[in-house]
Amino acid sequence: MNPAENYILTQPEPFRSILLHLQLVIEHTIAEVDLKYKYRIPFYYLNGKPFCYMNQSKDYVDLGFWSAANLTKHVALMVTEKRKVMKSLRYTSLEDINDTILIEVLQDAYSVRNKKFYK
Repeated sequence: MNPAENYILTQPEPFRSILLHLQLVIEHTIAEVDLKYKYRIPFYYLNGKPFCYMNQSKDYVDLGFWSAANLTKHVALMVTEKRKVMKSLRYTSLEDINDTILIEVLQDAYSVRNKKFYK
């Protein structure tokens, strides 16, 4: 088992279920992503470049996007607190995840993956 998968599987519930669900949707939606363990969290890469990450903190899970400045879909639902560039979808329960929104944001992030980090 790689360290990213170990991170996911060793989280307490409900965070483990949230992370597993996000992993399934991400890998099904963007098939060519590569799951790595960077900065002590699961990080997805596309063609060697950061794409998104999953981080369990306090009482939620963040799905953060690397090219967040270029995203256009559902940005009103994203959290930016105390971050200048990164934006994330935040979940406290499995029921919080709207797969349609999640997939649309993943597809949006995929479409802007080659744009510069900042606008």
